[in-house]
Amino acid sequence: MTLPDVLTLIKEYKPEADTSLLELAYEFAAEAHKGQMRKNGEEYIQHCLATAYRLAKIHMDEATIIAGMLHDILDETSVSVDELKKNFGPDVTQLVVGVSKLGNLKYRGIERYAEDLRKMFVSIAQDIRIILIKFADRYHNLETLSALPRDKQYRIAREVLEIYCPIADRLGIWYMKSKLEDLAFPYVYVDEFYLLYVSSGPILKGKEEYIERLKDSVEEKLREHGIQPILFERRVKSLYSVHKKMMKKGLPSIEGIYDITALRVVVPTVADCYAVLGIIHQYWRPLPKRIKDYIAQPKANNYRALHTTVFCEKGEIVEFQIQTPEMHAQAKFGIAAHWHYDESHKRSRQITKNLDWLQEIVSVWKDKDATADESFSAVTLDLFKNRIFVFTPKGDIINLAEDATSIDFAYAIHSDIGRRCAGAKINNQLQPLSTRLHSGDVVEIMIEKNRKSPSPAWLEFAKTPLARTKIRLQLRDNLL
Repeated sequence: MTLPDVLTLIKEYKPEADTSLLELAYEFAAEAHKGQMRKNGEEYIQHCLATAYRLAKIHMDEATIIAGMLHDILDETSVSVDELKKNFGPDVTQLVVGVSKLGNLKYRGIERYAEDLRKMFVSIAQDIRIILIKFADRYHNLETLSALPRDKQYRIAREVLEIYCPIADRLGIWYMKSKLEDLAFPYVYVDEFYLLYVSSGPILKGKEEYIERLKDSVEEKLREHGIQPILFERRVKSLYSVHKKMMKKGLPSIEGIYDITALRVVVPTVADCYAVLGIIHQYWRPLPKRIKDYIAQPKANNYRALHTTVFCEKGEIVEFQIQTPEMHAQAKFGIAAHWHYDESHKRSRQITKNLDWLQEIVSVWKDKDATADESFSAVTLDLFKNRIFVFTPKGDIINLAEDATSIDFAYAIHSDIGRRCAGAKINNQLQPLSTRLHSGDVVEIMIEKNRKSPSPAWLEFAKTPLARTKIRLQLRDNLL
């Protein structure tokens, strides 16, 4: 890895970028880390370069990449915060300080990690770029993990799988999530990885060859119908994702997973996406219950696409993923695809919207009346559990944890709707507020306009940390 590699990558997605400060940061880091070696025998500056390179791979801004180059300088050298600020300004310095604070956290299992998680989420809520730098840092750490003792290998890799990968998934950064998973998997689940790696090789090779041949046929058919595809891309599911799906479904082998490889088709418009879906179904029969419209109903991390799994020639089963260029960028880079600052250095509306869930987690952490278990569940429920999608009568989508109830739904809409809640209709049927919701439910909340306080009994069946926190605060305010 060299500095020109990083600069070339930046110029590819931002030709007008001024990289002079990044070049200065490289010289500064090289001098500060001079003589330092990593456990794998590389000069320390190689880790700095690799971190900056991975940030450029997800198209981050110059300040983030510079901070990536300098991310270890406060912990590993004699450079001070004042010196850093004098040379690179307050924005870069704030990022480096934030990363330095996260560097002191030691993972010993998620149940014993609650306080460290609190510090992490408070920090990244202030500036999400801090966690993106940690992703890039962890990426290279995993690439060089073989140089460490087995116990450290396991601890670092397990932390990545249990903490960093779910965060990357929640932020929608598929590129970083899948790479981190595949790098960490063999160190945490040694036997499972080896068996899956060996068994998947021939299957993957055959599917990849088939999809390459299929691609030409699909392109020809689309052009016959007047659609000009922008990109065909073969997507391969990470082995860790395959492992998790096998465990969840109790599958004895990889052959029961149809989406281990997929053909991604990128077309100019949303209308083209639906047209492509129709054309594919015209030639190949879809599998039952395998058509998914993530355009009309995006995933929790804002992933959008049309998915369909079809029977093709010679008995092959293939998944298609259909997207516009914007959806494709979002799928690969997640929140980084929208990263920019205006002249006042305020977050863009898109980024702020995508971080609402993070602010909710932090609000629960700051609630002094929340128990340790509730504070911990604020992260585990929102980040590490499955999600459901529930609709308002007007068709708006509310994204909730999988065991949420109607009262959670009411508070997810607005605190006042929750406080004044008097009942709920689920799919046009009156149901208790404690009724557990499911994806696809349409929920109508009935309100009592003059109601000033929620019922204390709601705390018994409110499942989401946000609802529990708001109920407790409203009860307390009503007593004042």
